[in-house]
Amino acid sequence: MRIGLMGTGRIGSFHAEVLSRHPAVGSLVLADADAGRAAEVAARVGAAFTPAEDLLTAGLDALVIASATAAHAELIGRAARAGLAVFCEKPIAVDLPGTLEALRQVEAAGTVLQLGFMRRFDAGYGVARARVRSGELGRLHTIRTVSSDAAPPPAAYLPLSGGLYRDCLVHDFDILRWVTGREVVRVYAAGSAAGPEMFAAADDVSTAAVVLTLDDGVLATATATRCNGAGYDVRMELAGDLDQLAVGLDDRTPLTSAEASGPPAPAKPWSGFLERFAPAYEAELDAFLGVVRGSLPNPCDGREALEALRVAEACEVSRRQGRAVRLSEIPGR
Repeated sequence: MRIGLMGTGRIGSFHAEVLSRHPAVGSLVLADADAGRAAEVAARVGAAFTPAEDLLTAGLDALVIASATAAHAELIGRAARAGLAVFCEKPIAVDLPGTLEALRQVEAAGTVLQLGFMRRFDAGYGVARARVRSGELGRLHTIRTVSSDAAPPPAAYLPLSGGLYRDCLVHDFDILRWVTGREVVRVYAAGSAAGPEMFAAADDVSTAAVVLTLDDGVLATATATRCNGAGYDVRMELAGDLDQLAVGLDDRTPLTSAEASGPPAPAKPWSGFLERFAPAYEAELDAFLGVVRGSLPNPCDGREALEALRVAEACEVSRRQGRAVRLSEIPGR
């Protein structure tokens, strides 16, 4: 297959390396708004380079989008009109109208759109999903998720990110639905911009906490922060009336016990998302290539991404208005 990749920043460069060595990829073509960066990455991984404006006419079989968030929706629409299957890093767009319009174009064209929610391809989350669905934990009553970045992103990134709920916690909202098979019906969200002044300047928060009610009455909490000096910490804890299960709890989890007999601080805590989820990122691209070949169903289509975004939108409304928000208030279902 001939695969195009738009965007050669941090995640795009990682995808380029994965795709360049995948046996199903006969040729790889890279492009970026920063042509010099794309050319450098292309040379490093043995791929072709083309100007960004020429990528969709380069005889592609499929397109991988890892460009800046603001460009996602337009690229998805252009690729759909060109009849190309698309893998896109989340989000489709930073707002609901842009998301819905991009989905409309994909559905009108009858093409494939797979979204990059990599936690669905992480081994631990897969085990959790299987154990929840099998009833091994019994009736779930409480779920807790944690998403903590070891260091904040550059200040210039924040106004373009969509905010902590849409950019970071959207992964928690997606994996909550995927593991449990349930829908979120109500949220109550709080956020704090304490810390570096760049968060308040971007009308964003550096730390957030959400209480979510699922459609079967299960209560979930989701917390996130951009400033977790101990390391990168992403976990999920599921508590049922028969057993409890934790995802992301290992010898690199940046967590120290206060108990004398508890585990010490990890010698090498996780440093960031690319290190923690590298196998999952590879697996989701492998799945996409299977989708393009017709050997696999789409594991995360655009409508799935829409539902996670609707939860994030409800959280923003809740934070700003200081009230619980029902998902029925958020358009797009």
